Amino acid sequence: MPKEKTKVDRKVSSAQAVIGAIVLLAGVGVAIVGDRLWLARFSQTPVEKTDPATAPTPSQSIAPTLPLLSQVDWGNFIVDAVERVKPAVVRIDSVRTVLQRQSPFGFFPPGFGQPQERVERGTGSGFIINANGQILTNAHVVEGTQQVRVALSDGRSFEGRVLGSDPLTDVAVVKIEATDLPTVAIGDSGDLQPGEWAIAIGNPLGLDSTVTAGIISATGRSSSDVGVPDKRVGFIQTDAAINPGNSGGPLLNAAGEAIGMNTAIISNAQGLGFAIPIETAQRVAEQLIATGKAQHPYLGVQMVTLTPETREQIIGQLGLQIQIAVDRGVLAIAIIPNSPAAAAGFQPGDVIQKMGDREVLTTENVQEIVQVSPIGTPLSVEVNRQGKTVILQVTPAEMPVPQ
Repeated sequence: MPKEKTKVDRKVSSAQAVIGAIVLLAGVGVAIVGDRLWLARFSQTPVEKTDPATAPTPSQSIAPTLPLLSQVDWGNFIVDAVERVKPAVVRIDSVRTVLQRQSPFGFFPPGFGQPQERVERGTGSGFIINANGQILTNAHVVEGTQQVRVALSDGRSFEGRVLGSDPLTDVAVVKIEATDLPTVAIGDSGDLQPGEWAIAIGNPLGLDSTVTAGIISATGRSSSDVGVPDKRVGFIQTDAAINPGNSGGPLLNAAGEAIGMNTAIISNAQGLGFAIPIETAQRVAEQLIATGKAQHPYLGVQMVTLTPETREQIIGQLGLQIQIAVDRGVLAIAIIPNSPAAAAGFQPGDVIQKMGDREVLTTENVQEIVQVSPIGTPLSVEVNRQGKTVILQVTPAEMPVPQ
């Protein structure tokens, strides 16, 4: 699928940061960056290239092409972003049939009673990534069904077919039979910084085409941080309001490009939501479109992040009767039998310090490397084993399907 990127220099001068803080305190949304093209985009004033030999001095060159801060319509950049993207955001209605045991006495122990079919209805969001009707959404939005109803913002409605769904990353792709559809421009989630603008569009609580805005609060949140330890995603955290029904909708940057897919909220949390980085969603979606399923490389190591503060505590809790000579890295606490790690010779107590040519300090580092490693291609891993450096060659395999 095509990927459109806009590279933006996010370096903000101290003077601009002060101005931005003042404006924010005044209650007006503003994005100030030290890049002329970025400012020109908001002001819709083109930036013309000039011959360096005849270029004016810096003080002269800014005035003709770059408006004064007071002249830029900062308050409408969210409106502009939403207007571009809103036609490509859809509502997805799903219907699934589940079995539930019922007792004539109104109560029953587990496994008692006759199974009865019950119909569950759900509503989520999605966004069009291909003009021929491919739609990105969450796996939990379409869980338990192969047919959904897709409503476009222009009032049209289509039957949708689930091309593929991956519960491990919570990514799914739905196809509708339509052409010349509006699509969402794809941004870059690889270099997001806390404090950048974030705009969420979706259908929370059944309220269609709802827009919320905030900032990127953090990046690289682990699945355990978010409370979904069965997922393999490094989440984007945002304070843009996300509620049930937002799932599957896009998280946008200030330019109106999708940088993530809204997916999760934490129970009892106030003002925190989470999104799947768009690079992860795209990578999985491409596999789902091509084969109907996603492959996930795995090694078979149960591991924990090792730090100086937790080293002795971890050793004591695990009861490891071995010497751990370092206090940073990723500690292998168990090796799954018949796994790639077992075949490569990993042992409990090994501290992973490098994978390929990249240093690793956290379990998230290891997962990031493994999930983009080709299945069947050996990966060099450097471990510290009781004070000695050992190089292991491990070949990632496809993660077994849970029974």
